[in-house]
Amino acid sequence: VLAVQAYDQLHAAGFAERMGVLLNLTLVQELGPVLAAVMLAGRVGGALTAELGTMNVTEQIDALRAMGSDPIRYLVVPRFLACLILCPVLTLFADVCGSVAGSWIAVGLKDIPYEPYSYYTMDAVAKWDMGVGFIKSLIFGWIIGMVACYKGFHCRAGAEGVGRACTEAFVATFIAILIVDFFIASFSTGLYKVLYGFKSLV
Repeated sequence: VLAVQAYDQLHAAGFAERMGVLLNLTLVQELGPVLAAVMLAGRVGGALTAELGTMNVTEQIDALRAMGSDPIRYLVVPRFLACLILCPVLTLFADVCGSVAGSWIAVGLKDIPYEPYSYYTMDAVAKWDMGVGFIKSLIFGWIIGMVACYKGFHCRAGAEGVGRACTEAFVATFIAILIVDFFIASFSTGLYKVLYGFKSLV
C-alpha cells in the first residue's frame, strides 16, 4: 500500500528509483515492529489474558499458592519470555515479507529498474535502523507480556470479567505501544543526529 501511494509523488519529483529507501526504512523502523506487536497483542496477548483470567476466577492460581508453588514463576515467567522472544521474530518476518512485496510492486508493477532500487535501499538501510527496530520489538514484547499477565491475574470473577480483562489488555497494550514508539523514535532520531549528523534520504 505504501509503495502504491508513494510512487506517484516520488516519480513526479524524479526520485522513483529511491522508493525502496522510503519503503524499507519505514518497514524496519516503524511498520514492522508496530504491526507485529499489534498482531501479537491481539492474538497472543488476548489468549494469555483469557487463560490466566480463567485460572484466576476458577481459583487455580490460589491452588498453586496452597501447594507452595510460585504462580508468578510457574505461570507468568514462561509466557512473558515467550512474548519477549516472539515479538522480534515476528517483526523480522514482517520486515522480510514487506520488503519482498514492496520490491515486487516497485520492480514488477511500476517498472523501476532493480539495480538502482536495490542499491539505494542497501545504501540507506543501515545497522542503526535495524537495531532501532529490534529494540522496539523487544520493548513491545515486554509490554505485551506484562500487560496481558497483569490483566489476567487481576480480572474480575465470572465470564464477563474475563472478557472485559481481555479487552482492557488489548486496548492498554495498543495505546502503550503507540506512546512508547513515539518516544523511542524521537530519542533515536535525536541521538542519531548527535552521533552521525543529518541523514539525507535523497
